[in-house]
Amino acid sequence: MVDSDSLRATREAYDAIAPAYAEQFRDTLRGRPLERGMLGAFAELVRAGGGGPVADLGCGPGHITAHLSELGLKAFGVDASPAMIALAHEAYPALRFEVGSMGALDLADGELAGVLARASVIHTPPHELPAVVAEFHRILAPGGHLLVGFPAGEDPSLPAQPYDHKVATAYRWSPDHFSGILRASGLVEVARLVREPEPTDLRQFREVQLLARRA
Repeated sequence: MVDSDSLRATREAYDAIAPAYAEQFRDTLRGRPLERGMLGAFAELVRAGGGGPVADLGCGPGHITAHLSELGLKAFGVDASPAMIALAHEAYPALRFEVGSMGALDLADGELAGVLARASVIHTPPHELPAVVAEFHRILAPGGHLLVGFPAGEDPSLPAQPYDHKVATAYRWSPDHFSGILRASGLVEVARLVREPEPTDLRQFREVQLLARRA
């Protein structure tokens, strides 16, 4: 596992708050029909392509991995935080979870039918993002799908904008810039969802989900 300073700091920060995080976000999909719809579309595309294993990268305490499993996918979770993985094992003992880094995964080339990176790329320093996306491409089989979610920056001229995240340094991304990185790595964007913030949202950011396919 690549052990950069930023990864180490993020891992330690999430280890420290893992139980509170799991309690706060266990019902994170409730009241989010658009996000559930994108996850459903992602699952349908993976199944239509013949199925195969799907990695939930940055899985945290495992609740989204479990949701993917309920959608009929052979889903497993990976997270840099050992404390998060321990909670995931405890909550969903029938599912597979392991400690790992998005930038250097212990997976064979083309092993996966799908990759989910839901809000997990926000802690990736901008100069490391192309390498992380290249890793997504490497582990996806031809025709496999990636669903990635992140908060959008307000200034489209800026590729990334840091923001005040309570756990670790985080970035908002330009959707077009992110799509360009996907394209440069051989991942073709096939759909995009931009959700405007609700008055009750903790952060008043637009949320973006990009669905891409390995060519």
